[in-house]
Amino acid sequence: MVSFVSETILRVGPFNITNTVLNTILVDAIIVIGAVHLSKGLKKVPSLFQALIETIIETFYNLSESVAPNRGKKIFPYVMSFFLFILIANWSGLIPGVASIGFFEHSGPHENKFIPLLRPATSELNTTLALAIISSFATHMFAINTIGIKHYIGRYLSLSPINLFIGILEIISEITKVVSLSFRLFGNIFAGEVVLLTVSSIFAFLFPVPFLMLEVIVGIVQALVFSLLTMAFMAILSTPHEPKEVNTI
Repeated sequence: MVSFVSETILRVGPFNITNTVLNTILVDAIIVIGAVHLSKGLKKVPSLFQALIETIIETFYNLSESVAPNRGKKIFPYVMSFFLFILIANWSGLIPGVASIGFFEHSGPHENKFIPLLRPATSELNTTLALAIISSFATHMFAINTIGIKHYIGRYLSLSPINLFIGILEIISEITKVVSLSFRLFGNIFAGEVVLLTVSSIFAFLFPVPFLMLEVIVGIVQALVFSLLTMAFMAILSTPHEPKEVNTI
């Protein structure tokens, strides 16, 4: 049974180190090592790995520029960072040993609970909620920096009753964005973990393979959805209601 809450592996003073925290460290390590390896091994005639990374980066950059002309260069780093982290975090559950290597903890008179040492970070709501909050915060800071504080506040506050009502709806929509981003990502990855655990406990060989392939696709789709929605929110919120030249520096 996959728990909704991540399990504590060890304690450092007042802090609990959970299996999703350890998985986050693993994901960060993979990203850093991959970036260092790629930067040191750049070639004019790219290898397959370099060509794949360049294609992904170019695709996201061009998409950012098409969605938000003159602002795509600033939006791109956020979108690319979210995509890479979420994609690797989603796929980390498919690494042999993740969620399957751990220990048993006595939880009742005749019951022992299995505690995995590593668990996909995005299969826990705390992680996905933190990602959604970071996305929302970055979006609002980007909007303020781009259109100015006056136009930003004017989106939510106005002396006109109609515009004020629209502003209230905008505030509510910003809250629902955080909820939507976090629960969508968490729900899909958590459900995948439950399905894989259930199928693998019944059929050890061959039968789980299609479900593993499905989780590969789900991991890509959910990373794309989160990052592209962040891109769209940044583009929309950094567009002033009134014509105004935005800051492109």
